[in-house]
Amino acid sequence: MKENQKFKGLIAATFTPMDEKGEINLQVIDSYTELLIRSGIKGVFICGTAGESASLTVEERKSITSEWVRCAKGKLKIIVHTGSNSLNMAKELATHAYETGADGFASIAPNFFKPATVKDMIDFFAPVAACAKDLPFYFYHFPSITGVNLSAVEFLSEGKKHIPNLRGVKFTHNNLMEMAQCIDLENGAFQVFNGYDDLLLSGLSLGVEAAVGSTFSYLPGVYLGMMDAFDKGDIEKARKLQLRSIEIINIINKYGGPVRGGKAIMNLINIECGPCRLPIAPFRNDEYNLLKEDLRNCLNFP
Repeated sequence: MKENQKFKGLIAATFTPMDEKGEINLQVIDSYTELLIRSGIKGVFICGTAGESASLTVEERKSITSEWVRCAKGKLKIIVHTGSNSLNMAKELATHAYETGADGFASIAPNFFKPATVKDMIDFFAPVAACAKDLPFYFYHFPSITGVNLSAVEFLSEGKKHIPNLRGVKFTHNNLMEMAQCIDLENGAFQVFNGYDDLLLSGLSLGVEAAVGSTFSYLPGVYLGMMDAFDKGDIEKARKLQLRSIEIINIINKYGGPVRGGKAIMNLINIECGPCRLPIAPFRNDEYNLLKEDLRNCLNFP
């Protein structure tokens, strides 16, 4: 196993930079990397939901992975999302993540033809994970997107019997009881990444040590401050910072959600991530002006 230690700290779920025509703009990844390093981010989760993976081709996802590894290797830990509705596509992406030099990989459940049981999901993921057997594999649990709400606890406990490199779960769900069970499973054997940015404080209280989130790219100080305050026992400060995070999330939801709104904020801080790929509508100029005003009113955003 290439890496068997647990991640700690913030892992940015990165956006995929695109030009005005919706084509991949790899040149931005270098400056994006430097921003994250300066911000105190520990790693990146690439080609996930924030990265618009479902709208990308296999070759585009490979090129994005290669560029992030080139720019960030040795500076940031790199987890590659390799999930797909196609088993063969997921296997190809997992193989590429390993060959390129990633530090781990993850897959979301197939969501068109859905697994009906945990066994079905294990049967789907086992050959994917085997393509990079020397890398940690993480289940990306996101039932509100996939419609697959099978037990993450059962998947971890049963999946480990068939997937030797299964190391944990990116838990993007509001079922905090299930999150606690995943954290406690087999005396803390599995890494549980907090997946909802607005629930990070809840995750910390349950014992998570690392989080994956899209707002970490442009709001790292809030979350780093929250984690530091929690570690020091200053729960009131941590609570206030979580509420600040929620304010920003409410704003981006007003502008189309974390991918569309988040990409717009990246453009405002001079990391040119461009528009989202259709069918997510491009950001209009008047929306940028309204977004800037909302952000200024909230936290003196530049």
